[in-house]
Amino acid sequence: MSVILLALAQAAQVTAFVSPSEGEEAPPVLTVAATQESAASVPGDLSGLPELKFRRRRTMPPALSSFVRDEVAARRCEAADKRLRVNLAVLVAEDGQLRRIHPQAIGCPTVEQYASGVMLSMARANLLPVGETRWFRTSLLFQWQ
Repeated sequence: MSVILLALAQAAQVTAFVSPSEGEEAPPVLTVAATQESAASVPGDLSGLPELKFRRRRTMPPALSSFVRDEVAARRCEAADKRLRVNLAVLVAEDGQLRRIHPQAIGCPTVEQYASGVMLSMARANLLPVGETRWFRTSLLFQWQ
């Protein structure tokens, strides 16, 4: 799980701040390729966003759903009957580079993070230039027997 979070943090171009201990001077902000886009607020309603377009058709191997199935079976997620959809807001820079991924809450944080990692993998070098940095919507549907 920490590998996914690390990959997401690196791909999302995040800024991290470490709080100082009492009596210490605040350390400088640690920036990992920070950009203005990374600070853009996440849209609350995804329905008004344009659909994310890929260079090549994205396909999801059935094996990717096994993790989600196991999370549902272990009751770490709200009830799902052999399928679970995760809607995602994706911030894409003008050159087609992925900047941020934000899953909508579905009552299953592990699957939300997993879906973000899957989307990161699918989108890498697979997004069209968009002309301006903006948010898009997409979703992943996990299905199992």
